[in-house]
Amino acid sequence: MRGLYCNQLVAWLGALCVAAQVQSTYAATTASANKTSTVTNPSTSSTHQATSTSFLSSFPPAPTPSGKVSAANPASLVNLFIGTTNGGHVFPGATLPHGMAKVGMDTDSPGNHAGYDANPIFNVTGFSQLHDDGTGGSIPLSLFKVFPFAFCGTDDKFEQCPTSLDGRKVLRKTLSDGSPDDFAEPGYFASNLSTNIRVELTSTRRTALHRYTFPAGTQNPRIMVDVTNDGQQSSTDPIMLLNGTTARVTGGASFAASFGPGRYRAFTCVDFKGDGFDLGTPRQSGAFLGNSGIQQTTNFQQLYFGFREQLGTLFTFSPRAANSPTSILVRVGVSFISSDQACANAESEIPTFDFDGVREAAFNEWDELLGRIKVETTNVEPDIVQLFYSSFYRTHISPADYTDENPNWNSTEPYYDSFYCNWDTFRTLYPWMSLHDPADFARIVRGLINIQQHEGWLPECRGATAQQFIQGGSNGDPILSEFFVKYHEHLTALNVSSEGLYNALLADAELQPPNWDLQGRQAGLWKALGYIPSDVWEPSGTNTKQVSRALEYAFDDFGISQVARILGNAGDATKYAQRAGNFVNNWNPNITMPGFPSIKGMMQPRFLNGTFNFTDPRHCSVNDPLMSTCFLNAVNTDGFYEGSPIVYSQFVPQDTAKLIQLQGGDEAFINRLNFIFEQNFFDSTDEPSQQIPFMYHYANRPGLSTQTSRQVIAEFYNTSVNGLPGNDDSGAMGSYVAFYLAGLYPVPATRQLLLSSPYFPEISFFNPTFGSTTTIRAKNFVGNPANGTGGTVFVKASRTHIFVTINGAPWKSNCFLEWDAFMQGSTIELELTDDINVSCGNGAGALPPSLSTGGFD
Repeated sequence: MRGLYCNQLVAWLGALCVAAQVQSTYAATTASANKTSTVTNPSTSSTHQATSTSFLSSFPPAPTPSGKVSAANPASLVNLFIGTTNGGHVFPGATLPHGMAKVGMDTDSPGNHAGYDANPIFNVTGFSQLHDDGTGGSIPLSLFKVFPFAFCGTDDKFEQCPTSLDGRKVLRKTLSDGSPDDFAEPGYFASNLSTNIRVELTSTRRTALHRYTFPAGTQNPRIMVDVTNDGQQSSTDPIMLLNGTTARVTGGASFAASFGPGRYRAFTCVDFKGDGFDLGTPRQSGAFLGNSGIQQTTNFQQLYFGFREQLGTLFTFSPRAANSPTSILVRVGVSFISSDQACANAESEIPTFDFDGVREAAFNEWDELLGRIKVETTNVEPDIVQLFYSSFYRTHISPADYTDENPNWNSTEPYYDSFYCNWDTFRTLYPWMSLHDPADFARIVRGLINIQQHEGWLPECRGATAQQFIQGGSNGDPILSEFFVKYHEHLTALNVSSEGLYNALLADAELQPPNWDLQGRQAGLWKALGYIPSDVWEPSGTNTKQVSRALEYAFDDFGISQVARILGNAGDATKYAQRAGNFVNNWNPNITMPGFPSIKGMMQPRFLNGTFNFTDPRHCSVNDPLMSTCFLNAVNTDGFYEGSPIVYSQFVPQDTAKLIQLQGGDEAFINRLNFIFEQNFFDSTDEPSQQIPFMYHYANRPGLSTQTSRQVIAEFYNTSVNGLPGNDDSGAMGSYVAFYLAGLYPVPATRQLLLSSPYFPEISFFNPTFGSTTTIRAKNFVGNPANGTGGTVFVKASRTHIFVTINGAPWKSNCFLEWDAFMQGSTIELELTDDINVSCGNGAGALPPSLSTGGFD
């Protein structure tokens, strides 16, 4: 899902144009969101070796020393603030890998899809327990906000507390460069509010733990729990029960899905405890409605409330001592089943309110996961190391492990949610996961299969247990295919059923759902015609995206053919491989780019009678004279989704050799790729463009791929709060950057990885299932050119020799590696040169595989 341009508002979805024009002093002065500060990190954790020396001041960054950077503890190199303003929608709060609880700051920014915004002009509205990362659409989740008050009104009275969203919001403290006084590391987030309250957050899988430290002299430390205000303010049917003695709050409500027509119900359970002292019984308690707190009330039925009201609870506690700060811990369990289950989650996951222990455990879990991929940092810029591990980190925020939190059916299988959306993530996120985390990948696959078994089709887009809109094809298919192709020999160890997996793929391929806007495909016409006509209106879905859907259906079927081949089902393998070739049915060889007659042939929509419709090749690009949009909208019958025809005309990962033939051969193909970049058709904000920089490989010019991909990194990605060109898309941009920096690019659902040169002299991948480590070593590594152009970064080749070896033996290609090298554990050595005119090699099999040339057999 792209970062929407400001002229592409979609009113019916409620999407907000990000405040791209908002400027502040910190943007010009802060190269990174990790900031120099005046005190050490307030933690007693042995992992961090720090103690608090002052109460109110700024928080230090994760270490980013100058010169050589140690990657011994990679979690310490993660910058969680990359892409947290101007449209990245990155979540910088506290969570575990794939944790359901994602506790973080909410702001009143128009771009607060993940709650947070790094621009300090935006106010804090609370600290909620559930978020998504990098999404578009409407604002998801942001449920059950907690908010502290050091003083209320003019007389510090309970009834004067401004409990509504607008009433309570406050600014953060800022540093000398104008940036907000916020700190984050994996599993921990902290901020200093302008009210002199320090906020700290950490989490387990389904439970958040907050610590609010009120300044000395606070007579009435107060904390409120907002039950109804989600990110969209969409709640209905709220419930709440308050215990004035124990201060336990239970509650829940129904909320709107953020990218679809459905609704979901969520619940919470909140408990309070003094940090280092006995908090005792609340001095005051009650429910609130808007800005009115009513003491002694214990539930919402005691209030006169209407539709979509702002409702919650408010407590006044006793301070620790008159002249010392007061720290209060708030444990918040969440559930999609019931309040009782939210309480059980909290009690089992954080039984003792041990904030520092929870924080340390979260950090260590992240550190182990990120440590499976290690880099050598000699002659590597610290920002590149930080960009790599920060991008890697974001690939494990989503999807979220909602196991035991599925309200729709009972199952002993894992249940994952926040697939937002598979269209974004199938290209690079799951292939990245294949390299180092097959166990979690297997659990996600099992969860996807289980959804298909109960709902009929694999999910494409899903959030908070609700089906959401499909963006393209049935892109759960290449995710399952990716897993099976890589791990079919380990299914028993990973507890994945080959029968269940293949049946789920066949359901998508063969059965048309009642609404293909929410699941499955428009399978009937696809099977009958091999394309989706632009002039047929079936009652079970919207007649849009006909060309882009067809191209993705073809790739989906390619993945199924690969699974069938491994299973020994020759008939299905042939059938789906033939369907994978249906992309040619949308190829119109007679269309040229306006003003550039040498750019000839485009993917185009077709009518039912077989004749071609027409969409301007510039449509939905920065060069479109009509400035058209191609988002989800029933009036968009042009055939394409979030990408121009010239970009989609490059999307045939399964048979790029055939695409080169259609486009006039290697030279014409290279010229077209050059044209796409020179004329700004390449869209760094969106996934359909992602593979284009590496496509020079298929025309035997890998040096151009290396340089172009490095130019993309240099121009569009960095470690600042503006460091992403668009939405992070549930880690899709993170995995994309991680692959580029590793010198690799995946062809999903295959056993091949396109090869370039890494940004490091050495990078190693440990795979726990294989029990093996594969190391890629770049000989002659002298560093990375700052602008991505030139340098000693090209994998050397000559007419007679390939300078790539695997375990000391010459490899057949400079352009791709086989998965076998990663299974067995290998040392892959690349010799680098400054000569961009290198080739893949001249022997048989040197070019990356394609269907039409006998590849993937």
